[in-house]
Amino acid sequence: MAGAAKRAAERTTTLAEIAAAAGVSVPTVSRVLNGKRGISESKRTAIEKLLDERGYERRKSRREMALIDFVISSLDTQWATELLRGAQAEAAREGADLVITVTDGHPAGTPDWIERLTARGTDGVVLVVSELADGARDELSRLQVPVVLIDPVGTDTESYVTVAATDWAGGRDATEHLLGLGHTRIGFITGPLVLECHQDRLDGYFSALGRARVATDSTLVREGNSLTPGGQKFGGELLDLPDRPTAIISGSDEQAYGVYLAARERGIRIPEDLSIVGFDDVDLCQWVTPQLTTVRQPLAGMAAEATRLLLTLSRGDAIANPRVQLASELVVRDSTSAPGAAQRNARSTSAS
Repeated sequence: MAGAAKRAAERTTTLAEIAAAAGVSVPTVSRVLNGKRGISESKRTAIEKLLDERGYERRKSRREMALIDFVISSLDTQWATELLRGAQAEAAREGADLVITVTDGHPAGTPDWIERLTARGTDGVVLVVSELADGARDELSRLQVPVVLIDPVGTDTESYVTVAATDWAGGRDATEHLLGLGHTRIGFITGPLVLECHQDRLDGYFSALGRARVATDSTLVREGNSLTPGGQKFGGELLDLPDRPTAIISGSDEQAYGVYLAARERGIRIPEDLSIVGFDDVDLCQWVTPQLTTVRQPLAGMAAEATRLLLTLSRGDAIANPRVQLASELVVRDSTSAPGAAQRNARSTSAS
């Protein structure tokens, strides 16, 4: 009977239960199981006692490395590839492994995912432009699993460490570049405005127009999805306006490529008839013709910093700055120029 009871306990006891009984986080229990340093002897002894009393099965093949769950909305873009590259490089430098979860645009944190998370003893979660379901948010908080956000979603992010780029400055710089070339009718195709990064870029655009005393026009703004089909659809809408823009800023490079396609379908030349600016500076920028002017986002650096901060939190160390911003940079290539003669004449005719 005693053996049967122990086997039943081994099947039902979880890391989360051990952590709750010990008054510590799941990552702390995981570190005890993995024989890692950085835990007081008294706390280690208490956890070891609970593990033995509750019959928790100790697998001989348990990891010696830290484990990070990297949750991202999609892997189908060069943007995602750059983020993964940065996270993997930092994880390898720190001696950690990554587990990747793709949400396909849905909130992260189903009960099954939370159970797998705790069962494998993750050291924390890096969440990239994805939203946590309400239940997952509460459960991760209860389990004391640290979370770091890259490009946070929504407004309820104050309790988390966040990493982003200087998106407002990027939107401003892109707009000021076009204004400096002589453009005054500038379109903007955003990514999803639920993401703070896209809202900040749009705010930077409006600020630059205001400082230049150029009237804003809501018909020149479209909310897209950061992908090529969205750029083609909304770029086409802007280019079909009776008084179309002479320049368009796009919320991502892949979306900007969609604007290239829309312009090509209409016989509009870049940059002679239309200037285009993207965001991110992925490899695509130098593959297209003409090469794309864009706002460089330090994507790999953002993911590396988020990974470093998460491992710091998992060790129980304090974070000096919970709101990290890495600088963006305008990279001027061949897709922008002064408005062409035909465009200037059209503007003059419209004004008269």
